Amino acid sequence: RNMSSAGPEGRKKMRECDGLIDSLVYYIQGAIADHEPNDKATENCVCILHNLSYQLELELPESYAQSIYMQRRNLSSNDKTPGCFGTRSRKVKEKQQDTPLPEEKSNPRGVESLWHSTLIRIYLSLIAKSTRNYTQEASLGALQNLTAGTGPMPFAVARTVVQKANGLPSIRTMLHVSHPTVKKTAVSLLRNLSRNTSLQSDIAREVLPDLVSILPESVPGSDIVCETTASICYTLYNLTQSNSHNARLLLSADGLPKIITISMNDCNMFSKASRAASVLLYSLWSHTDLHSAYKK
Repeated sequence: RNMSSAGPEGRKKMRECDGLIDSLVYYIQGAIADHEPNDKATENCVCILHNLSYQLELELPESYAQSIYMQRRNLSSNDKTPGCFGTRSRKVKEKQQDTPLPEEKSNPRGVESLWHSTLIRIYLSLIAKSTRNYTQEASLGALQNLTAGTGPMPFAVARTVVQKANGLPSIRTMLHVSHPTVKKTAVSLLRNLSRNTSLQSDIAREVLPDLVSILPESVPGSDIVCETTASICYTLYNLTQSNSHNARLLLSADGLPKIITISMNDCNMFSKASRAASVLLYSLWSHTDLHSAYKK
């Protein structure tokens, strides 16, 4: 577990170690099957997999990168592909979002397991069944890592979490735990998921009222709460930016007074949350059909 946080070279060596990832997955599957999701060894295994999934899209071996991103060849030559992963182009992002992963292998081995739906379902199962904060946080964090990029892999993982594995109810529960880091990681995961336009309706229906409910009534009182608040605002921004129905849902959940209060604080310590709330307010105002409702 300590070695897995040793940086890019350490992660590379561990991903390449024959049988290591497979053994970790095998152990966790056994713990879940035996109804023992709270033992320390399971926590260690999940934390290792969490670390090995960090920056996975950037650090994949070339052979996997070419296989996964093969369909990028259909992008027009005008888009000048900047390597496999480093694009900031909106056109390329949109194209990637619509590009599915190649068909999953039924028996993944080694590094292939890290983004496979089997492991995604294991993380969601641990989120639902474990009461150990570090295990919950590591499971949420691994999913956050896997959905953090802009290529086909993160969007495919996001679709698996939301639509194929029905993971939103388990993630929603984590929004209401008392442990601040678990809550923060759950919100960060939802922020990643909410970037996928095809999933926004599902996410808004399932968790938008919960996101509003955990917004603080006044200015956040600590760094971690401030970061969580900013992340909630950006998630709500993603969900409402192009969707008037979701903006109305936010309004009916009494989110507007909270967002206004957070946006009006200019104390340096809380500027991140204040700025995020202001960006959200600006976006909400773009729904002109809701102006009269806002004023009321």
